[in-house]
Amino acid sequence: MPDSSLATDLRIAVNRLSRTLRAQKADASMPDAHFSALARLHREGAMTLAELSRQDGVTPPSMTKSVAALVERGLVSKCGHGDDRRKVLLSATPAGSAFVEETRRRRDDWLTPRLGALTLDERRTLAAATDVMRRLAQQ
Repeated sequence: MPDSSLATDLRIAVNRLSRTLRAQKADASMPDAHFSALARLHREGAMTLAELSRQDGVTPPSMTKSVAALVERGLVSKCGHGDDRRKVLLSATPAGSAFVEETRRRRDDWLTPRLGALTLDERRTLAAATDVMRRLAQQ
């Protein structure tokens, strides 16, 4: 059994890094939940509100609020679902996709020089740890 301090140290380090990276958005006032929904639509394409809320792990009422704010900002559009007129498909608009891309660029621009300051061995260790962390996240 691993030492509990490893779990604590890893959790704290991941949370601090995640919080810092999340702050590197094209507009810092956008809540993380809104950005998550927008990024998913950009990455995976059009989907219904139910699909989006299920994939993001939030309730439909919560996703409805996020989507309404994104539509109001012109970052997400709604259009009719071809198979079912009662359903609406949500899509990232060109402005929404540009927002996601700019945020990704800012996050990479923040992280890349910090990675470059590490030794080759440290970067190799991080590369191996990244694979392990992906597996942990899927469990």
